[in-house]
Amino acid sequence: MKNRQEIAAATRDYIRKNFLYSDSQPLADDQSLLGTGVVDSTGILELITFLEEDFDLRFKDEELVADNFDSVDRISTFVESKLKNHAR
Repeated sequence: MKNRQEIAAATRDYIRKNFLYSDSQPLADDQSLLGTGVVDSTGILELITFLEEDFDLRFKDEELVADNFDSVDRISTFVESKLKNHAR
């Protein structure tokens, strides 16, 4: 099972490659992805698909809220929690 840092690194890498198209553009882990325009609603769906495939997870409809996916920090915390619950 991946830890929070590994989840954050994979998420950050995906966002850089698919939305920022650059390793040099700043991306803080607490930066709002929606609020700063890094991703839009379609981008969030792409990000969710990546997370489900990369971490072998399925998100429930009620979990698909912006609060869970609005920053690298929030994503890594949420995914780590899901992985821990999934492993039980």
